[in-house]
Amino acid sequence: MTELWDFFAVPLSYGFMQRALLAAVLIGAVCSVLSCYLVLKGWSLMGDAISHAVLPGVVLAFVLGLPLAVGAFAAGLTCALLTGYLTENSRVKEDTVMGIVFSGMFAFGLVLFTKVETDQHLNHILFGNMLGITPRDLVEVAIIAGGTLLIVLARRRDLLLYCFDPQHARAIGLPLEVIHYGLLILLALTIIASLKAVGIILVVAMLVAPGAIAYLLSDRFERMLVIAASVAIGSSVLGTLVSFHIDGATGPCIVLIQAFAFVLAFLFAPRRGVLALRRGNHSAG
Repeated sequence: MTELWDFFAVPLSYGFMQRALLAAVLIGAVCSVLSCYLVLKGWSLMGDAISHAVLPGVVLAFVLGLPLAVGAFAAGLTCALLTGYLTENSRVKEDTVMGIVFSGMFAFGLVLFTKVETDQHLNHILFGNMLGITPRDLVEVAIIAGGTLLIVLARRRDLLLYCFDPQHARAIGLPLEVIHYGLLILLALTIIASLKAVGIILVVAMLVAPGAIAYLLSDRFERMLVIAASVAIGSSVLGTLVSFHIDGATGPCIVLIQAFAFVLAFLFAPRRGVLALRRGNHSAG
């Protein structure tokens, strides 16, 4: 019992761990909610595209002395708009366009990254550093993640209808283009809020795994949101604590826990799990 208490109490005695855990809760909450919409819409690759495409914006913002979040947002929005334009004006499918755009922008960012004199802070954009979050970083995460989360929750029904049945959404007068690009902007903001914590490479897992797990465990969207948030926040907090005790990288610890949770849901989900489906097939046979 003492060891369990120390597992939680010892990290909380340090200021940097308190900041890391607060950031973990905020990032887990906003990523989980947006993850549900991405899974329903089939936009998992879009999250991957924007997360990788922000790198050149981050490097250029660093060179120009601008806030890194400004450069990341500009690059992410450019990726989203460019993908939409190329999809609408060519015969190439959206997933192919996304692959070309984000890989091209990421490659451009890597070239800039290797040519620019950087400090440790910029290196963490690639790989994340939850335990190195400063009070200023925490305020930035709270503003971006909190604002994004409030907007998503306030418009959750419109976003759900757009993701689930866009034709019906258009028929009742919802502005689909505004919702489309609004969702892309919210996605870019969520990625920016998560960059310093888990990095460009792993943020896509934070945007996919919670929604996928919740999708396997629930048939109702409201319940799906609750499950996704519980999984994301729980794994973020647990991964941060584990990384402290094993002196490991925080982002990978969080993602590994989410991957383990997905495997459990994939196997044991009451209705959609592999074992449940096999039992149903045997019963039908």
